[in-house]
Amino acid sequence: MTKKIDGVIEAVRYKNGQITWVRAYERRGTTFSDRVLLDRKTLLGRLQKGDRYVTGSRQDLLASTFTIGKAVVLAKEDKREFLSTRENTAFDELEDVPFF
Repeated sequence: MTKKIDGVIEAVRYKNGQITWVRAYERRGTTFSDRVLLDRKTLLGRLQKGDRYVTGSRQDLLASTFTIGKAVVLAKEDKREFLSTRENTAFDELEDVPFF
């Protein structure tokens, strides 16, 4: 059995090459929340705690049904942490996630 998804990121905002905000849906029991905005610090904390976030989008008229993309990982290099959909990276990057 795969680990449950704790959140789905549908859009991202960057500033100077670093993620500042993400727009996401978060798991609330057996369903998902409406859209929420998470700043970088909050998202980093949740990933460090072990929550599993993926990229994706909500399917129209299907409530908590999503088209799932890639898993978001916490990559580390020289005491710096990066949010990415790639394992080995030296910058923030969520592939195929639109900007807002």
